Amino acid sequence: MNTLLDQIKGQIIISCQALPGEPMYEEGYTVMHLFARAAKMAGSPMIRTNSVRDILAIKAETGLPVIGIIKNHYEGFNSYITSTMIEIDALVAAQADVIALDCTSSKRGDGKTINEYVKEIYAKYPDILLMADISTYEEAVNAQSMGVFLIGTTMNGYTPQSVAANITNLALVKKLSEDLHTPIIAEGKVHTPTQGKEMLLAGAHAVVVGGAITRPLEIATGFINEIKGL
Repeated sequence: MNTLLDQIKGQIIISCQALPGEPMYEEGYTVMHLFARAAKMAGSPMIRTNSVRDILAIKAETGLPVIGIIKNHYEGFNSYITSTMIEIDALVAAQADVIALDCTSSKRGDGKTINEYVKEIYAKYPDILLMADISTYEEAVNAQSMGVFLIGTTMNGYTPQSVAANITNLALVKKLSEDLHTPIIAEGKVHTPTQGKEMLLAGAHAVVVGGAITRPLEIATGFINEIKGL
């Protein structure tokens, strides 16, 4: 656990994901291990990815530790990141080094609170390393009380409660880093190297960057939109 924390401290973790309907997603095979290969060559010490198949492919290709998630939409659930024990079981079987899950106060269709869900996870897998994806300061405080390994600002700006709080990821990272002892992972809305550096200077243990690096459609669209009307 301490070795992993040391390995990622002050570093950029690359998120390599592609979902159905996106140009880098293919039903029969994955190319995410190639993105992860590039991330490793650039010096990233860890990869965040979605799905069992991509975890297996990336670990085989790079040998790097992986933050694993499974995105599924269930009726009655506002959360979609590793929302049930089905996803936890699959990620454990795939040997994800850290498992990230939605630890917001968003509605859960099973009627359980996030605290009850996490308690069940630890009861089944006492040695599991969990990363809490949160959207507000209060959710981060609650996540720390549950004993999670890492806290990420992943959901800030994507839940009604975080929209109402109206705090930037940079400001949230700074406040959490000052107030909590759990390592804070800055994730979300990091579009440039300078922004990544600012997150680390604000106290983040590490920074996750995804779309700015591994979503070619978003990157290309940004260029195309910038020149429209010239």
